[in-house]
Amino acid sequence: MASKIFMPNPSANHVAYSASMGPRSHSIGQVCLPNKSTAETTASISQSLVASSITPTMSTKLDKTSSTRTSTLAHMWREVQGCNNWEGLVEPLHPFLRQEIIRYGEFVTACYQAFDLDPNSKRYLTCKYGKKNLFREVGMGNPGYEVTKYIYATPDVNIPIQNEPSCGRWVGYVAVSSDDAVKRLGRRDIVITFRGTVTNPEWIANFMSSLTPAKLDHNNPRPDVKVESGFLSLYTSNESDDKFGLKSCREQLLSEVSRLLNRYKGEELSISLSGHSMGSSLALLLAYDIAELGLNRLGPNLDIPVTVFSFGGPRVGNLGFKERCEELGVRVLRIVNVNDPITKLPGVFLNENFRVLGGRYEFPWSCSCYAHVGVEIVLDFFNMQNPSCVHDLGSYISLLKCPKKGDQVRKDEQNIFIRARESILSRAQNTNMEPLRNAASNLVNLFQNV
Repeated sequence: MASKIFMPNPSANHVAYSASMGPRSHSIGQVCLPNKSTAETTASISQSLVASSITPTMSTKLDKTSSTRTSTLAHMWREVQGCNNWEGLVEPLHPFLRQEIIRYGEFVTACYQAFDLDPNSKRYLTCKYGKKNLFREVGMGNPGYEVTKYIYATPDVNIPIQNEPSCGRWVGYVAVSSDDAVKRLGRRDIVITFRGTVTNPEWIANFMSSLTPAKLDHNNPRPDVKVESGFLSLYTSNESDDKFGLKSCREQLLSEVSRLLNRYKGEELSISLSGHSMGSSLALLLAYDIAELGLNRLGPNLDIPVTVFSFGGPRVGNLGFKERCEELGVRVLRIVNVNDPITKLPGVFLNENFRVLGGRYEFPWSCSCYAHVGVEIVLDFFNMQNPSCVHDLGSYISLLKCPKKGDQVRKDEQNIFIRARESILSRAQNTNMEPLRNAASNLVNLFQNV
């Protein structure tokens, strides 16, 4: 078990970092920041990632060894994309994997920055910027990718009391790496990125937590593979009332992915999907869809890697869905905050942990239990003054960017704690009351062992 370090100060904010590997997660380290550092760190976590310091393609901390970094990443990109299920890269978190997680997280952040929520704007519920200017307008400069298509989703939810028009909402984009980026990355990377829940119909869709068969491959419906009905609705619904309306999110994506795969046929390719919250659910559904339809299949034993980088994502399907994703070779890296309630939904009670009794006897309702897919990297942060930060994408990425700072804070806090303990005990020793000395000693031990 990892040790937890707490200051005996109730106003201190709890910000922690931990990492794990494998389907079941466990913490490897936690840090509670002292007051002076807390304010600075909280401000850093709370602020927008794009407004602060977005790195174009790689972590700036590794720029001193640019040639070695680039060469190594180009040679080990398949491992970073999860070809070995990230074995040996998660605990401890490999620097190349860390910088790639941050990079894909920044692509998701661009979705939030560019989404127009001004009801008076002509671009309301769409992207504020054109495809050519998106990255520059949100402050990313030139990340080495070209946006090729914007993606819209139409929630199949009717809300009587709402002012939002019943139409498709912009949820993300498709981008492909440039020729220069190919040299750095070792392959041509197709990125599909999704934002999280913002509009009212999307929130309603999120709470439609009943399981329904995915049936994305009409030639083999696989009734045992079930997914959350609200996520599936967002993925497959279209503007059916208008013959000139938008096609479904699914049709838009599969068409564009097929086009890009055909355009770059013969090159080393990867398909990387990233999303936050609801967006991670759409990313996983698309990854499963691509693999189930065999769009990434080049030969009997040769597939284009399909990888999902999920930030604060909920469960998407049942055990049958999880097993089918694994069978198809879909790789999912889940970055989760242990304090984030969204990552516990749906299936708070009926999930992978309550499917089997005593590790041997499977309950009859196991097919109706939700199950997470993939490998987890666990973060641990909480701001008492701003509880909403537990699900904030900026908080996720900020902590990933500053692990060394967290380690230093822990060392500093250990010194502060030792000094505080000595001060409390010394004052207690100066009294003649034995109960007071014992109470002081117990108080110190209590905070030390929390």
